[in-house]
Amino acid sequence: MPAKQSKRYRSAQKVADLTKGYTLAEAVEVLAKFPKTKFDETVELSIRLGVDSSQGDQMVRGTTPLPHGSGKQVRVLVFTDAPDAAIAAGADHAGLDDMMAKVSEGWLDFDVAIATTEAMKKVRTLARILGPKGLMPNPKSGTVTDDIAAGVKAVKAGRVEFKMDKTCNIGVGIGKRSFTPAQIVENAQAVIEAVGKAKPASFKGHYIKTVAISASMSPGVRLVSTEYNKY
Repeated sequence: MPAKQSKRYRSAQKVADLTKGYTLAEAVEVLAKFPKTKFDETVELSIRLGVDSSQGDQMVRGTTPLPHGSGKQVRVLVFTDAPDAAIAAGADHAGLDDMMAKVSEGWLDFDVAIATTEAMKKVRTLARILGPKGLMPNPKSGTVTDDIAAGVKAVKAGRVEFKMDKTCNIGVGIGKRSFTPAQIVENAQAVIEAVGKAKPASFKGHYIKTVAISASMSPGVRLVSTEYNKY
């Protein structure tokens, strides 16, 4: 028996044919015509990869700045022995032993954690708490750095991290529905390019299989392969 479709999904179907692919610009136009909610929905790009998640050398992850930011207020925690400098740089929370104790007790009221190289010697003990939440500082994502000011600035300005899950999918927030179509298009292009450049050197084959764009409460709109098949 086919799954029951929501009223919102049926309304979206009246706007466009959701079985076909669109150029990125067309897909953003379609998205703008979908019924809106009472809140400013997040726009997300969903990318399905052709890699093998069981192969350690085919893990795909990285970061990229969004030309127009994410539209999200990012709360930053910095693990450091110099908390005053981190707060002055724009961090929302900073410290080392005191912050680690709070996290150990279950406090996770932040979106991104940054750590200095020295602090990571201690912060590693929080891996079982921060890891599953995607909050563990990592040199590959630029969140282990001794230039705290630059690290905080980059995250606050809209740098996003992407990481492939076990099903070889990547989901990245690229803005809000209140953004202009041009802003969403440029942010999406930045993410597609960054994921394309993160292609594992050992992988041979069809790398990016499908890409779709959606809002928090909308169905996805598929992109035509010409938007990403060069990767």
